[in-house]
Amino acid sequence: MIQAPNNNFLSKDNWNDHWKTKAESATANPAQDYRRKIIFKSLKLDQVKGPVRVLDIGSGQGDFTLQLQSARPDAEILGLELSQSGVEISQKKIPTATFIQQDLLKYAVPQNPFKEWAQFAVCSEVLEHVEEPQKILTHIRPYLAPKSILVITVPGGPMSTFDKHIGHRKHFQRSELEELVQKSGFSIEKISCSGFPFFNLYRMIVILRGKKLIQDAATPKKKMPLLARFFMILFSKLFQFNLDHHSLGWQIICVARKKD
Repeated sequence: MIQAPNNNFLSKDNWNDHWKTKAESATANPAQDYRRKIIFKSLKLDQVKGPVRVLDIGSGQGDFTLQLQSARPDAEILGLELSQSGVEISQKKIPTATFIQQDLLKYAVPQNPFKEWAQFAVCSEVLEHVEEPQKILTHIRPYLAPKSILVITVPGGPMSTFDKHIGHRKHFQRSELEELVQKSGFSIEKISCSGFPFFNLYRMIVILRGKKLIQDAATPKKKMPLLARFFMILFSKLFQFNLDHHSLGWQIICVARKKD
């Protein structure tokens, strides 16, 4: 079920266009799959008996939600997404979930029945895109049940030309994310740097690729340069050897709990 606000949608980062032109390359990106594996490990949904209610914050084109539904067919899922195109793509992929077009930098009362609804929430690769990330974490609190679990991922390490192109404002230090989460009304259960060494190596190749990656990302997978497709396959294999906890890792993950 698609739900959208009455007001006209406007994004200076043009995420409507992003998901129309870059959805296929985003799905093929091995870093996305690597992050999802870390998120699932952190959520521990396989240990939860009975149906679960999960909030996907910045649900994009629905790739995480699709994998979540496959792992937990009984899960009830709500996705909040800035772009209408992302909502539409997601709804086609997962018709049993609910996706709402919403600007989380602006406070909105949760629609029924979603007030204090979610037992679990995921905010993956979202906070680096905004000037005021604390607003997002504060504004999603009304959707979360007391003591619910929130899993956050953000990038660390240097920014690439492509990162800047898609609107990254900053990359985080572990200490910066820790302070942000605590100020937003959550207690931290675990925070760590992941991805050393192969995620870091992948990111360095992305940085070296420069402006050429912008064109690659808008190209259908079958038409991507052979070398680009080779590296995607190679790193999808190498990522299984990344260290989940290493101070040099450029992928930061936090598991937090909503304070009463």
